[in-house]
Amino acid sequence: MKLSTRSRYGTRLILDMAQNLGKGPIQLGEIARRQAISLKYLEQIIRPLKRAGYIQSFRGSKGGHILTRRPEEITVGEIVALLEGGAFLTGCTGGSKRCERTEECATRYVWMEASQAMFTRLNQITFADLLRSGLRADREVCEGVL
Repeated sequence: MKLSTRSRYGTRLILDMAQNLGKGPIQLGEIARRQAISLKYLEQIIRPLKRAGYIQSFRGSKGGHILTRRPEEITVGEIVALLEGGAFLTGCTGGSKRCERTEECATRYVWMEASQAMFTRLNQITFADLLRSGLRADREVCEGVL
């Protein structure tokens, strides 16, 4: 299974903002440059994060974006679930996208348990935990961080 770039980049966006917390509003272009992510793509990703209340935007020459919550109050699971459209690995395990086989499908329970296990763990990891790891959001790190 692969997470979409939307949730991976959204997680990096939040982590970058957490790393620069207290420096005032951060322009999205700065984050795009540091993260090597398209500004247009970050503009799409930031919209649901703003609607959900994780980010506040300010206009003007000194404008930009700030986190509305402290890093220890935001979990990776929250951000991934928001940007993936829910805390499920498949459409048939939650939400309104149930298939016609839902009631008799034995494999559906596997996906439900896997979703629960994954999001239970992601909801235990805060952005403060990631900050304590000492690694930057823009470094390629695959294993053993937490």
